[in-house]
Amino acid sequence: MRARWTLVLGFSLALLVGVGAWVGVSALGGDDPRSPAPTDGDFAITASYRLTPDGALDPAPDERAQRVWDDFVRVATPAFVRSDVTTYRVGDDAGSDTLAYVISDDDDPTRWAFAANLAFADDPRLLLTTLVHEYGHLLSLGVDDVDTDASTCDTEWTGAGCLSADSDLQRFAERFWAGYDDAPARDNLDTDVGTAFYAAHEADFVSDYAATNASEDFAETFATFVLEPEIVGDSVLADKFRYFAELPEYAGARERIRAEFSLGS
Repeated sequence: MRARWTLVLGFSLALLVGVGAWVGVSALGGDDPRSPAPTDGDFAITASYRLTPDGALDPAPDERAQRVWDDFVRVATPAFVRSDVTTYRVGDDAGSDTLAYVISDDDDPTRWAFAANLAFADDPRLLLTTLVHEYGHLLSLGVDDVDTDASTCDTEWTGAGCLSADSDLQRFAERFWAGYDDAPARDNLDTDVGTAFYAAHEADFVSDYAATNASEDFAETFATFVLEPEIVGDSVLADKFRYFAELPEYAGARERIRAEFSLGS
């Protein structure tokens, strides 16, 4: 799918704690180090690379930048990256909270730029979780998923238009967010608001960051679904896992990524 998202979708080292493990989830066994970037990445871009038609980067990155890019391609697949991503940007700022982000391409808003803060590239588990979370955003915000001509929404607002009624993210929002009378606004990016909402409904979310808005819940839950053991039973979290398991694109991504990174069945 090709994305039409003009706001930054990223995560950071804000202290986020969840059920146990989006781009650290409580299920990863620790604090969740992700949150949305308040500006265009929140770290200085030191190098930018364009994707060539054959999937290479121009100019060629150094070893560390190339390694992160290679893992991103392994997560998203070479075919997806060639069709949907135009640019790779990197920074190296240990003082920034932001780990990575995706944003619509400056020249082609139907495609993506991906940026990574290389200061955090040497934590393999955190990096993989980050990449899967961002991939979840990419999968859920394609050309057919967003009406960019709309200015007011009966569906979820994406930052650049309204979600299509039959989009995976819209159905997720209707299934898991419509029942709350205290949910954050559709366009909420304030993690403090999300943390307060999470505190009232902790059992329903994989992390407090997931409670920021429906889009972050989607990406955060998808990352946990991919990287962690299945959750079964009658809980909201188990139902969210079943939601992804019943969609071939997401269930197939879980199987493929777990095999690619030797995470077991």
